[in-house]
Amino acid sequence: MNEWIELFSLALPFMLQGAAYTLMFAALAMLLGLPLGFIVAVVRVARVPVLTQLATFYVSVMRGTPLLVQVFVIYYGLPSVGIELGPVVSGVLALTLNVAAYLSESLRGGIAGVSRGQWEAAFSLGLSWLQSMRYIIAPQALRLAVPALSNSLISLIKDTSLVSVITVAELMLVTKEVIAQTFQPLPLYLAAAAIYWVLSASFERLQKWLEARLELAHRR
Repeated sequence: MNEWIELFSLALPFMLQGAAYTLMFAALAMLLGLPLGFIVAVVRVARVPVLTQLATFYVSVMRGTPLLVQVFVIYYGLPSVGIELGPVVSGVLALTLNVAAYLSESLRGGIAGVSRGQWEAAFSLGLSWLQSMRYIIAPQALRLAVPALSNSLISLIKDTSLVSVITVAELMLVTKEVIAQTFQPLPLYLAAAAIYWVLSASFERLQKWLEARLELAHRR
């Protein structure tokens, strides 16, 4: 046991640094993926010719292929057509495109959950379709979609481990590097799992707090 404690004390600073990168990747992908997902959802709801088919195809491809394959295509495949991106940019791009597809479905479901009467009330006030979406429908859809959006964020935190394959120094790659030096895989992998769990549990608490605040605001 003393050996494990000493091992953790040596490895923890490096693993926490990797966890910081994990949070950075998750936050960037979520901040970029949310507006992209919203645009995709709106295009599909509005049924814009051609764009709707393209958006549907995009969602199908992103949800129907493994994230690891998407990372490889962007980092290793794009250079063959003259597009060369660094590991950090490639990782953020892959995570963003992937999570945006899932977020778009959550938001589309939220939009569908808003009653038709809300649309009719907005149109009766003279609002256009886009104005109705912006001021009336989208805020309500966002409230309905919060649980699904939070689940996507929690999954995104765990999915960041896949970008370690392109030498991005997030939590999993740092853990592997420490294991290569200490030859102690079990305690270090358990420590990494504990850090992922703490991060996920923290966002679960945030999700519940946000749901309560939005529900209170809705009742008012």
